[in-house]
Amino acid sequence: MALEIERKFLVDNDAWRDAVERSHTLTQAYLAIDGDTSVRVRIKDGESARLTVKVGKTGMTRSEFEYPVPLSDAREMVEAGRDRLIEKTRHIVSHGGFVWEVDVFAGALTGLIVAEVEMSSETDNPALPGWLGREVTGEPAWTNAMLASNGRPVDAPS
Repeated sequence: MALEIERKFLVDNDAWRDAVERSHTLTQAYLAIDGDTSVRVRIKDGESARLTVKVGKTGMTRSEFEYPVPLSDAREMVEAGRDRLIEKTRHIVSHGGFVWEVDVFAGALTGLIVAEVEMSSETDNPALPGWLGREVTGEPAWTNAMLASNGRPVDAPS
């Protein structure tokens, strides 16, 4: 078991784009969501796939169990989970010794841009880039599972 410790923010402007180190297209479907537990399948760049189980602990920390799955199986799972689908491009940006993942959503969530920083401890204090907006860590509506299920939150920038 691994712990995922991260903070999540809305993105205010495009200043991050010049610092992108690499990018990946992600398609993910949520197969099951029950309270603070979710099961998703993710296809990365159309080439590889993983099945992930996340179990919430706090607003910032979750248990995460992740397993490779055959791409053909993942494609079938995505079709089965089409009603809870996320399509996005993930851009990797380093800032202040931390790696930021900037997700630019497509499909039903086009226009939404969210940044996450993974940390080794809840007490880590990463320097916040100037392109960040409001912090949404711990707000259930901003988890990918809820975005896939419920769409854009009412307080989302347009």
